Amino acid sequence: MTKTAAQSTESARPRTRRAALTVAAVLLAGLAAPATAGAATGRDPGDADPAPARYTHQTLDWQPCAQQSALDCATMTAPRDWHHPGVGADLAIAVSRHRATDPAKRKGTLLMAAGGPGGTGLKRPAGFAADAPALGAAYDIVGFDQRGVGQSTKAVCQTQEEFQEFLAGDYRDRSPAAIDRVIANSKKLAASCQERSGDLIPFLTTEQTAHDIDLFRGLLGERKLDYYGPSYATMIGAYYATLFPHRVERMVLDSNVGFDGTWEKFELGQPMSFQRRFDEDFVPWLAARDATYHWGSTPEQVRAHWERRRAALHDSPVVEGSLTIGPNQLDSIAMSAIYRAAAFPDLARLLAAVDNWQGLDPATRTAVAKTFNSYLDPGFLAEYFSVTCNDTPWTKDLDTWVRLGAENTARWPLAGARTLAFSAVCAAWPVAPAPEVKVTGAHLPTTLMLNSVHDPATYYEAALGAHRALRGSKLVTVTGNGDHGQYPTSNACVTGVVERYLLADTAPERDLTCASS
Repeated sequence: MTKTAAQSTESARPRTRRAALTVAAVLLAGLAAPATAGAATGRDPGDADPAPARYTHQTLDWQPCAQQSALDCATMTAPRDWHHPGVGADLAIAVSRHRATDPAKRKGTLLMAAGGPGGTGLKRPAGFAADAPALGAAYDIVGFDQRGVGQSTKAVCQTQEEFQEFLAGDYRDRSPAAIDRVIANSKKLAASCQERSGDLIPFLTTEQTAHDIDLFRGLLGERKLDYYGPSYATMIGAYYATLFPHRVERMVLDSNVGFDGTWEKFELGQPMSFQRRFDEDFVPWLAARDATYHWGSTPEQVRAHWERRRAALHDSPVVEGSLTIGPNQLDSIAMSAIYRAAAFPDLARLLAAVDNWQGLDPATRTAVAKTFNSYLDPGFLAEYFSVTCNDTPWTKDLDTWVRLGAENTARWPLAGARTLAFSAVCAAWPVAPAPEVKVTGAHLPTTLMLNSVHDPATYYEAALGAHRALRGSKLVTVTGNGDHGQYPTSNACVTGVVERYLLADTAPERDLTCASS
């Protein structure tokens, strides 16, 4: 299951917003070998079928982006279905560009995509150029809101009120009535997507997005692209490179989903990794700061405090206006915050605030409510479920998910408790899986992959599988770290490897390890 991926809309790297702790979760897949072009087409071998001229001959009308003066924005038109262009209404894809600040050193165009699925990427090039100034000087950095989100043609599934019902209650509750309610809410979410966006939903896939990227490349006038993708964008990059291998100059995949398999397989690994990050990194951190946060001075005391607070919210949720803080909301805000260690203090302050809710002043209550209400939203999950349920096959048998939900809840309760709710959406999904894209690394230059060992969302074990599938790739393992997103950060080892690769055309000769800074 997700997330959400925790990223500033002004920055490329995944990171938790201090004000909102928004997370974007994260994820994966596997499908068809690229078609090989004949000499008569003039295309590179490995390219997928060319786009119709009415798309490739359009002109991007670049204008300053609203509320982001460092960027230019435009809108491109793309087919609803790349396999049947001209059938159905076209889609609008919002795109952006940050010009290289040192044109004399310009190397080309670096495209970046957003995580999630469900994250927006339109404004990210500005933050990326600011955080990685050496790249901002040498590259035009471009981004986009992928089909289904942001300022592109959007999917609509549920209202905020309907979405709150999906998150209501306690996913740990294994009573027959609670299980029936969770399954009913999951079926309702899937049906609402079909009802409100049924003509769009089947075409919200990673494979379709890869074709959008190549259209964008052509409209930019670039023969090849460099690529940086964090979180779910690692899958977007891997799919694009599979379908269009000779359009890739260099590619950095940061915090990798298991794009060698299915979403189902990948998401079933996340309860373990979220629990590992919580128990082995956050809980000891909080225990060492009992004098500040008063949640216990040992890991055992902190975990006991967590269970007492969660049980109290099960019996008496905090309800104030549009705010509800129940056990599911407590789990969700914790999953959101542990994406990056820099957000540990934010989570600790939230836990202390929930402990002392009646004693909080109105301004603090308002701030806490804003944070809890910012985690996920109906628009994010409309894209998240569309992509994850469409891309690869899911087990449809609900008895299987009831059983796996109980097992995950008992073993890894933080994220495992929501196994049934999230998986039952895809079990009820009305769309057949998209065409298969099998990632192999064929015809690609060396790809650089980055991953921390305790990443909660894009867990290291999945990154190893993706690394094996993407033949010729080089993996940088960041030890002593569980952050989601490794570039750009203060880690000089990682920075050096990435920038030698992107600026000096020097890829590592072998896999390597960087210690956390």
